[in-house]
Amino acid sequence: MGEFRPAKKRVEVSVGESVRILRELQDLSQCQLARMSGIPQPTLSAIENDRVRLGVERAKALARALRCHPAVLVFPGWDVAAEKPAA
Repeated sequence: MGEFRPAKKRVEVSVGESVRILRELQDLSQCQLARMSGIPQPTLSAIENDRVRLGVERAKALARALRCHPAVLVFPGWDVAAEKPAA
């Protein structure tokens, strides 16, 4: 077997798009996610369309409902290799 080569990033994903992608991958409607997270469906729609900021508390509620780490939602484009250490 050859050496491991990480996949290249192909597209930029916004915070709202990351929420929508995770919701759709779990085959959930906005109404179902609203019930699971306690966040009203119109607010979820606004988040997914990047009209409303996600925020820490909403990120935690959605992460619990979607069974992922909040950072997956808040920092969808984070590239650890490209980051420089804090000085």
